Order: sequence, then structure tokens, then C-alpha cells
Amino acid sequence: MKKFFRLISNRVVLVAVVLFLQLLWFVGIGYFLNDRYIYFDVIINILAIAVVLKLVNQRMNPSYKLTWTLVILSFPIIGLILYVVMGKSRLAKKFYLEYERVLNVQGDILKEKEEDRTALKELNPLVSGQSVYLRDYSDSPLYQNTITGYYRVGEDWFEKYIEELKKAEHYIFLEYFIIAEGYMWDTVLEILVEKASRGVDVRLIYDDFGCITTLPPRYYKSLQAKGIKCAAFNPVRPVLNLILNNRDHRKITVIDGHTAFTGGMNLADEYINQKERFGHWKDSGIYLYGEAVWNFTVMFLRIWSVITNMDCEFEYFRPYNYHLDVFENDGFVQPYGDIPMDNETVGEHVYLNIISQSKDYVYIFTPYLILDNETMKALCLASKRGVDVRIVTPGIPDKKVVFLLTQSYYAELLEAGVRIYQYSPGFLHSKSFVSDDEVAVVGTINLDYRSLYLHFECGVWMYRTRAVSQVKKDFLDTLEVSGEITLDFCKNRSLPVRGAQSILRLIAPLL
Repeated sequence: MKKFFRLISNRVVLVAVVLFLQLLWFVGIGYFLNDRYIYFDVIINILAIAVVLKLVNQRMNPSYKLTWTLVILSFPIIGLILYVVMGKSRLAKKFYLEYERVLNVQGDILKEKEEDRTALKELNPLVSGQSVYLRDYSDSPLYQNTITGYYRVGEDWFEKYIEELKKAEHYIFLEYFIIAEGYMWDTVLEILVEKASRGVDVRLIYDDFGCITTLPPRYYKSLQAKGIKCAAFNPVRPVLNLILNNRDHRKITVIDGHTAFTGGMNLADEYINQKERFGHWKDSGIYLYGEAVWNFTVMFLRIWSVITNMDCEFEYFRPYNYHLDVFENDGFVQPYGDIPMDNETVGEHVYLNIISQSKDYVYIFTPYLILDNETMKALCLASKRGVDVRIVTPGIPDKKVVFLLTQSYYAELLEAGVRIYQYSPGFLHSKSFVSDDEVAVVGTINLDYRSLYLHFECGVWMYRTRAVSQVKKDFLDTLEVSGEITLDFCKNRSLPVRGAQSILRLIAPLL
């Protein structure tokens, strides 16, 4: 009986039940009217056609359009309701206006040094073009004078992370998709509370949907009581206009303007294997120390200003405010963000640029492999022109349905010569690309529709830094404990499995 009461009082269950009842109510009304009034049926069908016509003329991925078109025209009442709820975020419009206001207030705060651009262009004009794209379409300038460090598993990353948090003297900014109570978060929280008590400016953003099962409702209030400035991104409310699409999937920590962390790690015990969920959890992270941290600082403060309605004096947080010496140079570093309101799929375009310009190899870690036509063709074409294309996905999935969908893309890739592996010890959550011993990206961006088109994301693009070789070494080491997939594996799947995969491919953009 206690378990039953715990279940029905669970936040997720309550929200899901309320949403389901609201959906049934609207669908029921629709079908009730549809059965009795022929005019209502005509109106619904005209509305469905109008929505589809508007949809197909929007700037978005063709697969996404096709899926919604199929749903709306096949089931007009349910399709229209789902599209209103999930198809296009109302938050994006509101957020966009406030975001634009913040940009106008702060002005041209991110500027690139001419000497940094000139140095990269002289070394490699083609790679400089990749970097120019990020500068111009993600408002993310290029930097030198930044040290990079790559961490192949969460345990190693966390050790460095705690070490740097303890050094903080002026401010700590954190932005995470998932925070879960346990050893990892308790360790971090103890440091944050202690630092806040000493006057360090500690600010935290967490995604409320991402933390719906891991934190109590309005958890930000308990942190505020401890002296931590805290805000929940996109708070979950049990109403039918709940926006599920636009989530803050970023993982960012900035310390005193000169130190930053990002990568796949959330602040939960499974990420450092303190808790086992899907075998061994392999994740990766990147550490920055230097001028490039400024991009992450601005990224955080922009979101903070929008969701708290508080203007910030960005100039107070520049890298050299609390670091007087010139930073060590370690190649070229470019942290960048991707937002879902600008009709520019920055995360995907960064990946496509790397794939299309690779000469010798491109190695990829991704937990989810849900490809649109552009990425599929780019990977296959790279392999067909002689590039060594290899991809590692999980051996033990966190989401079985999504994993089944991931495996549905294997056959076409294998036929083109791409080599695919599954990480045998467990779940691989890393998101990284490395190519030709020169370029690498480590960040939060998965190869799936939600990550590429709907979420707030971030990453670090690097050229000839120490971390580039570290990412490559980690990839090659990981192959030794991963099983290679063959075409026979794909061809020998049972008929029900292949049927399920075909259905999943049809609705892939919605998953």
C-alpha cells in the first residue's frame, strides 16, 4: 500500500495522468462533434491541410516535416492536438524575444582577435572555414591561449572537477540537464554551499524536465536558502501546453572566468559509476583553462538573464579579471552553443563540416544514432571516397526503443564501408568527433533529432590541441573492448524486429 501511495504521489505520474486526461478530454470532444456535425469534420480537415501547408513551407528538416504531415493527415484531431503541444514550441517565441533583448543590451560582447583568425587561416584555410561558420552563425569566436584537457571516463573528469571547484575564489556558474541526489551531487553541493558562505557568487541552472525524476519539485528554493542563486529552466507544469521539446541539454561549469568544463557528464552517480544502471557507464568531458572560457561564460549569462529576468554586467566576469598573466597557448579552441530558435542547426553543421572535409579518418562516439538524410549521405560518401569512418554506440542501451532505432541505420552505413562498433562493457554516453589528427569536437550534442534540432546544446571545437590526440587515443582504446557489427547481424534480425524498426524510422523525428 505504501508503494502504491508513493507511486500515485510521484511527480512524473501526476503530471502524466493530468496530461493524459486533458488529451482524452480534447480528443473526446473532437470525436463527439465529428460524429454529429459534418461541418466540424470539414473544418478539422481544412485546418489539418492548412497546418500541413504551413509546415512544409517552414525551414526545418524534411524528415521532421514528413513525420508531422503523416501524423496530422492520418489522424487530424489527435495529430493537430499533438502538433500544438509538441510540434512547435511556444516557449521558443517568448524565449526568442527575451533572448533578443538580452543580446541588444549587452551589444557586441564577443569579439574575435584578428591575429587568432589570421594564424588559423595561414595554417589551414579549409579548417578556418569551419571555424568561421561557428563565429558567424553561433556567435562564438575563435581563441588561442587556452589549455585543453580531455577526460575519457567520468571518474577521471570528476576528480579534476572537484579539484577546480575547490579553487574558486570569485564565482561558479553551473548549467546542467540532470542533477540527481547522491554521492556526486552531494560532494559538489557541499563545496558550493561552503563557497557561497564565503561570498563566492554561485549560480545554478537545471532543466526541470531533465530533473523531474531526480529532484523534488521547486528544488531551486532549497538551494536559494543555502545561499546559491538557482533557477529552473522551463519548469514542468501539468497543463496541455507543456513544452517537452525545448530542453536545456547543456552541461557547463565556469569558474572565475578562466576555467570551464563541458561534455556528456551530468551531475548524477551513474556518470561516475558510483551507481550501476547499464553496465559500465562511459562518458567523456573536456576541461578548458584560458581565454576561450569567455564563450561559455557569456553562454551561461545569456540564459541566466533570460530565465531570471535579471540583467547581468557581463564585463565583471571576463577571463583576465581574475588572472593577470597571459594564458598558455594550446592550439585553437572554439566553444559554441546551439539554440533552437534561430533556424540554424549549428550542431549538425559542425559535424557535417568535419565529415565532409575529412581526408584520412573520422571517428565518432555517440549514444544515439538517429540520422537524417544529410548526415547519412555525408557519412556514406566519406567512406566511399576512402575515409576511414568508424562509429561506436552503446553495447547496453539506456532506452531500448531508441537503441532498436539506432541499429536500424547500421545496414546502410555498413554497405557503404562505415565500420560500426558497440561498447561491450555497457552504456556509452560520450559525444565526440575526431578527424585527421587535427580537428575534434567534444560536447553535449547527440546524433539524434532532439539534440540537433530542439535542445539547447553546447560543444568545444578544437584544432591541433592536446585534447585532439587524447580523443583519438580514447577512441582506439575503446575499440579494443567493443564488438564490431557485421552486415550478417543486420540481415539476421527477426521479422518482428525489422518491422518494429521500420515503424520507428517513420516516427524517428518525434522520439
